[in-house]
Amino acid sequence: MHIPDGYLSPQTYIPMFAVTGTFWTAALRKLKRGLSVKEIPYLTMASVFSFLIMMFNIPVPGGTTAHAIGAAIVAVLLGPWTAVVAVSVVLIIQALVFGDGGITAIGANCFNMAVVMPFVSYWVFKLIRGKSASVARLSAAAFLSGYAGLLASALATAVELGIQPIVAAAPDGKPLYAPYPLSITIPAMVIGHMFLVCIVEGMVTMLLFRYFHKHDPKLIYAFKKAVP
Repeated sequence: MHIPDGYLSPQTYIPMFAVTGTFWTAALRKLKRGLSVKEIPYLTMASVFSFLIMMFNIPVPGGTTAHAIGAAIVAVLLGPWTAVVAVSVVLIIQALVFGDGGITAIGANCFNMAVVMPFVSYWVFKLIRGKSASVARLSAAAFLSGYAGLLASALATAVELGIQPIVAAAPDGKPLYAPYPLSITIPAMVIGHMFLVCIVEGMVTMLLFRYFHKHDPKLIYAFKKAVP
């Protein structure tokens, strides 16, 4: 899922920095207004959890990797805007310190994993849950939020890689950056995630959700009426 340097053209990574930057700005403003003292340790733990779970990478064709992210459970428990900050911090540290993901691709990687996934996961949870208080329904909503969020993130990554031969090619048609078209990147990323890693993400999301639902249900942001 981490796109390295050299795979995205400036025509892609510059706009992605701009788009993701607007989400960073909005997220920081919302956290400054609404993050309670009680939630600060959870924000720290969310970043640490996301960092750890992303360390288990499986290489896939197309110049990237498949791995769980942890953004879904952060979005459900603390809200999608909190997840934007928590996961972005992890991705930036990974790129700058560990070389996991390119520096030029920070905007794109953060958009895919710290913007797309949290918001898709949050709204899938809300949609599946409805107004039900059933543990089975809530568990299904949590699992599907993790599964769908990660799949959406993988698809966004695949599209960014797959359009490179279209947006950045030499006069002779040779790709200057990622060489694989959408017909390769989309199946590679989607199939590589949906039959294994998305299931892991869904299970982790469900198990952690059930723990907090049992021990600290008032923490769960998705139960609140606040609009993200």
